Amino acid sequence: MEFVVNGQPAYAYTGGKLIDPAKPTVIFIHGAEQDHSCWALQSRWFAHHGYCMLAVDLPGHGRSAGPLLTSIAAMAAWIVALLDVVGIRQTALVGHSMGSLTALEVAASFPVRISRIALLGNATPMPVSTALLDAAQDDTRRAEAMINDWQHSPRGHLGGNTAPGMWMAGASRRLMERAAEGVLLNDLSACNNYSQGLQRAAQVRCPVLLLCGSQDRMTAPKAAHNLATHLPDARLQMLAGAGHAMMSEQPDAVLDALRDFLVL
Repeated sequence: MEFVVNGQPAYAYTGGKLIDPAKPTVIFIHGAEQDHSCWALQSRWFAHHGYCMLAVDLPGHGRSAGPLLTSIAAMAAWIVALLDVVGIRQTALVGHSMGSLTALEVAASFPVRISRIALLGNATPMPVSTALLDAAQDDTRRAEAMINDWQHSPRGHLGGNTAPGMWMAGASRRLMERAAEGVLLNDLSACNNYSQGLQRAAQVRCPVLLLCGSQDRMTAPKAAHNLATHLPDARLQMLAGAGHAMMSEQPDAVLDALRDFLVL
């Protein structure tokens, strides 16, 4: 479904359902150089089980027009602007990686608008290696190859998705290649520069789910343990054997965790 947010065309997947602000709402926020499609199974389930669901494309990603937002704070403000356009007063947020930082910032900055947040593959702070930032600036395809290697668990590189024949690394690479030049560097820089996350976490008042992959090489589980100590109401859950790309490696387990946390 298309909207106009801050004067620019914006897209959010709704699972083929009309938006009904009277229903409980869940907003899905993707990670760096991704779009709404990374939430295929999880978002569709909520859309078809009584929820008003939007899986957004952040500006300059997927079907949403630019310009790119250069900071996590700007992405958080955009999410709230979208809520205003759609007429949603309160929602739960589900964010992965960069999207999890955005969800954290929204919950801290606009507490009355947020009922719960699920942070998947989160590290707060989320420093990005100099090697990866340099590659994103000088050779985007090399940076994407680095990410594609790191974000999958050993099992994920071999297969294992519940959909037979699913080539997870290939699908991830094609998704990244669809992005415009400069998107990856923008997103990685926004994550790297978000230095106030632990202070913002202390301001979050809603329940929080921290969902981690035990084999995550991009946002190590120990970072989630540290973040949990700064959150007033946090639940930490580990997905055994999952890497950073947990939504494709273990889609059913991710959905189960979200249902247990969000369905009241």
